[in-house]
Amino acid sequence: MPVDWRRLLATALLLLSPLPALADGVLRVLTWPGYADADVVKEFEQRTNSKVEVTFVESDAELWRKLHENNGANFDIFAVNTAELQRYIHQGLVTEINTAAIPNLARQLPRFRQRQGIPGLVHGGKTYAIPYTYSEMGLIYDRKQIPQAPDSITALWDKRYQGKIIAYNGGVHSFSLAAQALALPSPFRIGEQQWPAAVAQLIALRRNVSAFYTGPAESVALFKERRAALMFANFGSQQLQLLKAANIDVGYAIPREGALAWLDCWAISRGARDAQLATRWINFVLDDMPGRVLLQRQGLANTTSPSPYFKNTARIVWLEPAESEERRDKLWSRILAGDRAGKVLQP
Repeated sequence: MPVDWRRLLATALLLLSPLPALADGVLRVLTWPGYADADVVKEFEQRTNSKVEVTFVESDAELWRKLHENNGANFDIFAVNTAELQRYIHQGLVTEINTAAIPNLARQLPRFRQRQGIPGLVHGGKTYAIPYTYSEMGLIYDRKQIPQAPDSITALWDKRYQGKIIAYNGGVHSFSLAAQALALPSPFRIGEQQWPAAVAQLIALRRNVSAFYTGPAESVALFKERRAALMFANFGSQQLQLLKAANIDVGYAIPREGALAWLDCWAISRGARDAQLATRWINFVLDDMPGRVLLQRQGLANTTSPSPYFKNTARIVWLEPAESEERRDKLWSRILAGDRAGKVLQP
């Protein structure tokens, strides 16, 4: 029987050619603006032959609501700061991370590789989150209206800037600012007898503020539109970068009381459909390309290279769990609604 060389050659070429990569499914990401930009997502999809669905949040309260729904089954992975992480762990909404499957952990700076030394990441010897980015929450000011950098958080209450202040719409951090302005022992522990003073402080802040924002882009738009003089920078250097990109001459100050500072991490939801793909996402975002995006585009530090934004000499107050996030959020919503102190403090 004659040999069909053409068929043999075609078969050989088929056997030698690389097989197409198998699809790794869909990764559902819940995160903050700037943490999963379109080009970053596309790069991950190409590397893993997967599909990524991103949902953005703009407040800790919104993050909690979305992740808490359906006991975490709506998302595979999410970004959360170390203070907020604790209630997700206590509610059993996160799962242990297989650190052995994340080789890029070796690229992190020493302070972030030592996870046992970062409060809240490790419980019972198990790692529940991996550090990703961090920033202090300082004061951004218009250099033309405020030639000298403000040195105290109480500048937010300065009547000279009434109607020219932009602040963050969040109960947990707002009460921490009030505690700092009142010189309370801890911004995260408001005692029962201290609530009336803290509420009065925030009512005064509401009357001094022109507008409240939830996201970085919104804060920039409001700062420009309202010709603001001062802003509490909940997103830190990310907002500074955006304002400078908009050609607004601003400065950045760390108040003498200390700037609240957050460390955002990636955690895997208990309801993750594909924990392995979620782990691959964590490894990916610790690579060069996502790290450059954080630094150059978002103005945020990453955990794999020294930060040009974070000042080691500045007084930093790392976020801790508040005495009651629910109480702070409830009272804050009443304050924003314009209620008087007596009504705000009602059960």
